Amino acid sequence: MCGRYGLSLGAEDLARVYQAIGDDIDGWTPHYSVAPSTTIPVLRARPDEDAGSPDGIRVLEPARWGFKPSWAKEKGPRPINARLETVATNGMFRNAMRSARCVVPMTGYYEWTEEGGKKVPHWIHADGRLLNAVSVAAASRTDDGWLVTVAIVTTTATDSAGQVHDRMPVFLDEDDLDEWLTPGKLDETGVNGLVSLAGEDAARIAGHLDTYRVDPRVNNVRRIDPSAPDLIEPVEDLFGI
Repeated sequence: MCGRYGLSLGAEDLARVYQAIGDDIDGWTPHYSVAPSTTIPVLRARPDEDAGSPDGIRVLEPARWGFKPSWAKEKGPRPINARLETVATNGMFRNAMRSARCVVPMTGYYEWTEEGGKKVPHWIHADGRLLNAVSVAAASRTDDGWLVTVAIVTTTATDSAGQVHDRMPVFLDEDDLDEWLTPGKLDETGVNGLVSLAGEDAARIAGHLDTYRVDPRVNNVRRIDPSAPDLIEPVEDLFGI
């Protein structure tokens, strides 16, 4: 699964890297411990009616991490992850996969192992490079307008990531971003093609991921400063293990 991640880029850098409009996330600064229910930047594509481009216009916008479709009960579940194997058929995510795909930018994510009776946090990353975590979105009307929520899609973890946990985010190659983000509703063939594309990219990118242990203070999300970059510094010999 993916229950915590980090993003070392601020709003201006994200807009530059993705060549996207990013006015709606101007307040975003680097966060090294992003937890569920946080409002995060996501990359989406809006139709470009003037230019007639099928890829649309890339836009960075805020979304809450924890998926809530418009039909969901107020006290219902808010899943933070969707499985690549079932995202196209699961009733919770099926419509979002067809017409509301997005990307959650991150530079790494955390997973935990249990060693010597202690929870040991690990930082899984690509040596500081930006990772494009494929995701699905939903929008619900609120008193203040619209609330966009997201779930990060996961798959079977392999290579270094698989040594820590059995699931990992699905990461997409930069060259395949436009295909994943293309606005408009896809048919079954189109959806299945994207699932296959994402799975192939994820397997390839997994081979470039690395992992190391970090300080266990990251375990307590309420007591840490999420803007502190030393949260992802490697730590050796935790608990004398």
